[in-house]
Amino acid sequence: MSWLCEDVKPFTPEKTKEIVMSLQQPAVFCNMVGDWPALHWNVKYLSAVLKGKTIQFRLGLKTVDLVPQFETSCSYVEATLEEFLTWSCGQPSCLSGPFSCYDYSKYWAYADYKYIAKIFEDKPEIFQDVRWSDFGFPGRSGKESTLWIGSEGANTPCHLDSYGCNLVLQVQGRKRWHLFPPGDTSFLYPTRIPYEESSIFSKVNIANPDLKRFPKFRNSTAHVVTLSPGQVLLVPRHWWHYVESIDPVTVSINSWIELDADHGARVEEAITRMLVCAIKSAENPSDGDLWLNPTEVEATSHEINLQYLNKAVSAYLKCQEASVPGQAHCSSTGANQRTNASCKRKRRELGCEPESCTLLTQECDFPTPKAEELQKIPFGPHLILVLPQSHQTSMMGEVAAESGGGDLLHENEREHFGKSHCKRKRLLMSNDCETAAHSMDSGCSPCTSQTALSTNDLLDCLVNPRVISLVAQLLLERMGV
Repeated sequence: MSWLCEDVKPFTPEKTKEIVMSLQQPAVFCNMVGDWPALHWNVKYLSAVLKGKTIQFRLGLKTVDLVPQFETSCSYVEATLEEFLTWSCGQPSCLSGPFSCYDYSKYWAYADYKYIAKIFEDKPEIFQDVRWSDFGFPGRSGKESTLWIGSEGANTPCHLDSYGCNLVLQVQGRKRWHLFPPGDTSFLYPTRIPYEESSIFSKVNIANPDLKRFPKFRNSTAHVVTLSPGQVLLVPRHWWHYVESIDPVTVSINSWIELDADHGARVEEAITRMLVCAIKSAENPSDGDLWLNPTEVEATSHEINLQYLNKAVSAYLKCQEASVPGQAHCSSTGANQRTNASCKRKRRELGCEPESCTLLTQECDFPTPKAEELQKIPFGPHLILVLPQSHQTSMMGEVAAESGGGDLLHENEREHFGKSHCKRKRLLMSNDCETAAHSMDSGCSPCTSQTALSTNDLLDCLVNPRVISLVAQLLLERMGV
């Protein structure tokens, strides 16, 4: 029996925030959310709360290909949680209804990136069931959080988020996370096709890597953890991640925490948007060239993109002017430290355009902590570091952090992956039966000739994160920074 009382946390909010803002390796918090009402948010409960309201599900094939199953290769349906729950139990109920064309044994379904503020807009009292104030962020609740509901196998391609760090609460079922450090970026073959602001995708299907085409992936180091109900995972800034539901039904809640480095990242994202939209919009459209992620709705014009870039640079400069002399960044604290990072998809999801997005933050990345700094972090049964694995181990095993315990367990089992991302229209996608999940090229299919370069090949070089970082640096130097 734990010595902790139900209402006593292992860390104070102040200490938890210190850990979240300083730790640059993924870790799992245990025994921090035992009194959160959100722990009761299983699909059956949420179905009763929503009372027949439909939400959008993304459907993909359970078969594992050499090419990542991007959102542009999925189908979408509108369904109630009750319909989803019946389907996910494998019942042949779906002789009619939204899931009728999708055999549960062949498909997974994912209601991903669902902003709680929008789904429960008529029930704002439910926002208080999520209490990120316990993690040192007063006032942050379900209103600034996102809901994820999936069936077994539901996943998204491996990617990193340009903005913020991520706190993820597991509510129902288990999810397996495959995380790779920022230093592994070149081994993961980054691409901006399909394009969406704030998400840099990997060309590698982590579940079934094509090592002939992507040999450097052998040099990557996976940090793998199975997240169980009641645990909270910290995903540090710019850590790549591939996430898969491994139980019949899973529910997660997350919130992106803005960081001082987000402001510089917004300048880089604005440059990337200008280049991608300009080049892809000028290209003659070809059948199946679904370069725009569904979340982006439409390709923005050059004028709008230039306006976005100028506003990002202007906000960056204001931040620099407000910073303490001698410091390389400015900080956002207290009530001002809100969901700026969630502008990730929320900017388009909730209609926040570039001119209305609040750009709070800064410039430089947090340095990698030294060994002595890590020693100051209170790792133990309540804070479990997600340890690195050799590539061979990561392909066949996992590190699991079990609830309420500090033991890291190893499982030998073949990994199957994927993740989520979607929440907008079924733009450019087929919604017909049995046509979901044809793998999109996105520059991922092998070239027939070494000299047959495509537009996407060029873009992969032009908007490579290292190149964009240098361009942003030169641009800001031009502005006198």
